[in-house]
Amino acid sequence: MEIVTAILATVVLGLLASAIRILREYERGVVFMLGRFYKVKGPGLVIIIPVVQQMVKVDLRTLVLDIPTQDLITRDNVSVKVNAVLYFRVVDSQPAIINVENYMDATGQLAQTTLRSVLGQHELDELLAERERLNRDIQAILDQQTDQWGIKVSNVEIKHVDIDESMIRAIARQAEAERERRAKIIHADGEQQAAEKLVQAARELSAESGAMQLRYLQTLTEIAGEKSSTIVFPLPVGLVDGLNRLAGGDSGGNNA
Repeated sequence: MEIVTAILATVVLGLLASAIRILREYERGVVFMLGRFYKVKGPGLVIIIPVVQQMVKVDLRTLVLDIPTQDLITRDNVSVKVNAVLYFRVVDSQPAIINVENYMDATGQLAQTTLRSVLGQHELDELLAERERLNRDIQAILDQQTDQWGIKVSNVEIKHVDIDESMIRAIARQAEAERERRAKIIHADGEQQAAEKLVQAARELSAESGAMQLRYLQTLTEIAGEKSSTIVFPLPVGLVDGLNRLAGGDSGGNNA
């Protein structure tokens, strides 16, 4: 009799121990009663009726899923390898357990196919220069498709875009040609601005009769300071005419 009592006590204690569950703040328990959905419980102390009820725990924290390297061909027919990282969390525990067998695997497989599909619609230059926009596009598509699973995709980040060595050399040549093009454009713009300034200066000098003569005298002063033995300097016609008039005036005064 004592043995039977001990066995019964052990069974009761085992049932009580299995009936008491403690869920952390970030955990929820999806409870099924006789195979049918009953309710979502937690956090804290949860009582489960043994045999009659079963509970599946769900983690509500943000989960990080590494998307394996995917081989894809861009719109401009370049073969690349791309991998990314996915951040998501469960916002509704019921559909995460009932609507999909394994939401972790399902989200990962969906992320791989979406990554190949979206990036394959863009050219290589866009993959290298517009990652932020591509991240947002992939995140929006995944978030929409996983909504029925009670999952919220918060962020997608493309980590690496690997290309062949031949393509790397081609991109380097393209970048060098682009730098040369910009240098030629900047040089041409400088020549154009200098020509415009010279035309403007010529107009201002021609507007004043004595300005050109002063400019000639200034140029003569600058040349005289250099180590040159012979200077050939053309006199402006206006300066010669002025000297002739002065000479004529002086001789007329002496005759008087």
